[in-house]
Amino acid sequence: MIRSMYAAVTGLRSHQTMMDVVGNNIANVNTHGFKKSQALFREVLSQTVAGAGAPTETIGGTNPAQVGLGTRVAAIAQNMEQGALQRTGRSLDIAIEGDGFFIADFAGERMFTRAGSFFLDADGRVVTSDGALIQGWAADDVGDIDSSLNPTELRIPIGREVEPVPTSDIEIGGNLPAEALVGDDEILNVVVYDQQGLPIDVELTLTKTAANQWTMSGAYGDPATAFALTDNVLTFGNDGELTAPADFTINIGAGQLPNAGAIELTVGGPDVTTKMSQYGGLASAAVITQDGSATGSLQSLAIGADGTIMGSYSNGQLRALGQLGMANFANPEGLERVTGSNWRATANSGLAQIGVPGSGGRGTFAAGALEMSNVDLAEEFTSMIRAQRGFQANSRMVTASDEMLQEIVNMKR
Repeated sequence: MIRSMYAAVTGLRSHQTMMDVVGNNIANVNTHGFKKSQALFREVLSQTVAGAGAPTETIGGTNPAQVGLGTRVAAIAQNMEQGALQRTGRSLDIAIEGDGFFIADFAGERMFTRAGSFFLDADGRVVTSDGALIQGWAADDVGDIDSSLNPTELRIPIGREVEPVPTSDIEIGGNLPAEALVGDDEILNVVVYDQQGLPIDVELTLTKTAANQWTMSGAYGDPATAFALTDNVLTFGNDGELTAPADFTINIGAGQLPNAGAIELTVGGPDVTTKMSQYGGLASAAVITQDGSATGSLQSLAIGADGTIMGSYSNGQLRALGQLGMANFANPEGLERVTGSNWRATANSGLAQIGVPGSGGRGTFAAGALEMSNVDLAEEFTSMIRAQRGFQANSRMVTASDEMLQEIVNMKR
């Protein structure tokens, strides 16, 4: 009877712990990046009343007789399965699809989290809601990222202007009409940028000067000022394909345009998509691209699946600003929970394997979304009923054992 009472007490304690775990799960049903837990029970030591007997020629063997001494919580296991994604549309809300964790530095301690609602502080650093610094790799001045280095805090250069890029290459493609008469013109307009990022309006004129031959001339500004081009005669074969200039390049020398360097006008040959041709019935010659830009300021951010943070500038340029790091573990269930939906590594989680998303077993990022809790309310309510009934049954067992003890005490009367 004393044994039954103490066994029931262990059951009360264990089911109370189970209820605590269920309560915490339900409380965090709307916590982003939360991972539910489960209390696992195991039997404590059993007392052997009679040992096992070996069989003989005249009598069979007997099994041991044991009385259990109750139960205890063997483990509180974390369930690290993926939670559902919730679309937010906010550029600094990021969900992880697959395995892995964001890397954060909280007061000098490295932590890991699945909660991807980030903010920018007054210094432009990417931080969590509790101020932990998100780790990754910063891009250099030209947008290159070296992810082989140790990750550090990420800063977004809000307010920084990107320097102007002088135009050095213009790509021209399309078709010149084969039926055009000698002296007919096709005019192309393009804005190029000088070394200070100032725009220059340039007019390129293609004039048919002979059968299968067009000559390009150029002028800039208002009033128009002509400038010289070299290798500016386009020659086409009878099949309409461009044959000259041989390198498919027309050149504008340095200084031909005010404060501008040398510029190459690439006219695509027969093996490129944007080739120049001379076929009948269609006039489609146009400037395809030019590589210059004015000074620009950062306008918006976009984060790719690989964690690259791209900045969109007012001059139309896109430039990488940095890349978010990601960590995974051999045993993520071995991580230790700390405050703010964060985990820290333990001896049984293994070392953090840090790298870029989408490699080494790490998942990818979904920008503009957050990972919801993986708590299933129906499952938790079922566990709550089980815990409640288990606690109730064990408390009834204590009462029954007490009544039996009382009967023994009353035997003396």
